[in-house]
Amino acid sequence: MRIGIDVGGTNTDAALIGDGGDVLATVKSPTTEDVTSGVAAALAGLGATQVSAVMIGTTHFVNALVEAARLEPVAAVRLGLPATAALPPMVDWPPRLRKVVEGAVYLCHGGHEYDGAAISELDPDELRAVAADIRRRGLRSVAISSVFSPVSDSSERRAADLLAAELGPEVHLSLSSEIGRVGLLARENATIVNAALRPLAERTVAAFVQALRVAGIDAPLFLLQNDGTLMDVSRALRYPVATFASGPTNSMRGAAYLSGLTDCAVVDIGGTTTDVGILVDGFPREASGEAMVGEVRTNFRIPDVLSIGIGGGSVVADDGSVGPRSVGYRLPQEALVFGGATLTATDLAVAAGHADIGDPSLVADLDPAGPLKVIAERVADAVDRMRTSPEPLPVVLVGGGSVLIADLPGFDDVRRPDHFAVANAVGAAIAQVGGEVDKVYSGPREAVLREAKAEAVARAERAGARTGSVRVAEVEEVPLAYLPGDATRIRVKAVGDLDLEKINA
Repeated sequence: MRIGIDVGGTNTDAALIGDGGDVLATVKSPTTEDVTSGVAAALAGLGATQVSAVMIGTTHFVNALVEAARLEPVAAVRLGLPATAALPPMVDWPPRLRKVVEGAVYLCHGGHEYDGAAISELDPDELRAVAADIRRRGLRSVAISSVFSPVSDSSERRAADLLAAELGPEVHLSLSSEIGRVGLLARENATIVNAALRPLAERTVAAFVQALRVAGIDAPLFLLQNDGTLMDVSRALRYPVATFASGPTNSMRGAAYLSGLTDCAVVDIGGTTTDVGILVDGFPREASGEAMVGEVRTNFRIPDVLSIGIGGGSVVADDGSVGPRSVGYRLPQEALVFGGATLTATDLAVAAGHADIGDPSLVADLDPAGPLKVIAERVADAVDRMRTSPEPLPVVLVGGGSVLIADLPGFDDVRRPDHFAVANAVGAAIAQVGGEVDKVYSGPREAVLREAKAEAVARAERAGARTGSVRVAEVEEVPLAYLPGDATRIRVKAVGDLDLEKINA
């Protein structure tokens, strides 16, 4: 059996999945301020201790970035001189966040052209001077980036070896070639964010391990990544930035599992927001370009999700408009059906007979038709904006707040599967292991495709996928006409089933 947990802004959801794939038990409990005690409560509510694995999707890290809190100052080391000097690291960051994260910035020699040729030779003495300054400043997190490191990561790895030897094991190193895609500034930003989160990752993972111990569970712990695949504790400690979008991804993967659909739109309505995404072959469609996370431009893997300010806790104004303001996790205290004084979207759903929550007599005099129609129209418009074809598109409604929707204007096939309220936890529990390659290749198309696919499969197996279970889930080719030599950017994602024996070994 597996336990999946998803920590949301309003609720912490948990699901117990049996060996045959059946949902055996579910729990929905309020998210606590420290988050961890809410996880412990959810585990206790399931009442199962003999499980093979626990999978957690968390908002810890993205919340820290959005709030500009609990972040570590970072030494940003870029390898690229004499190029790139015009735009130094963190040049496009918002001032409030840059003030917290920027420990020091260093521009050094190194880096490569698109074809792997060196821009300039790495200078060991230059890097030793950088290490001395980092030590003098007392910085413990270092982000290393170089030009075109997805093509050749040798500069970053040599620099990392040298800095590690000078600074010792107590200093964390993050390499951009392991985190982002082609595109220096956005990849560098993602690496700096990752470095700033490393100490928080240690505290958070330790707290999750303690929550399992308190619940009497002795099983491997995994965290969910942005693309819906798993990473073990050691990888989570190294790449906390990879968890940022795990919430919406879990919901979409759970929706696919519960509905039996692999290609559809998913509408996940929580307590604060509605997230709309598109499933392709059972996995969320990924954002094709750069993504803004906490006002920082990044280019790591993240699902293409449209969020609107409508949820079960959304406040209904006097004019009948709904959201974006929400009572969030205070819903049990503030909603009318619970004896509070705030008219929320949940009150509308109860008054319309869509949900049996709280005391329906407290909202018996409400006329919910108008506001609920506005909510359905706004959600339908969001789904329409996400679709890329006029072909009929099934829509799956999940999340506790999906009771707000009775039907969706313009969409004939709308489904709300069993266990819809905890689809996010189900998505966490059924997650697989993935591997991805995103590089620029030169050479015959068939040969470079074979190479990219083989590398993606190998990465999935190294991450813990069972040998023989890995399949190529997605291939994207982008010919780079502005570069000579038949250059093509190829992105391949491979996924496979978790091999617990390999993990335990």
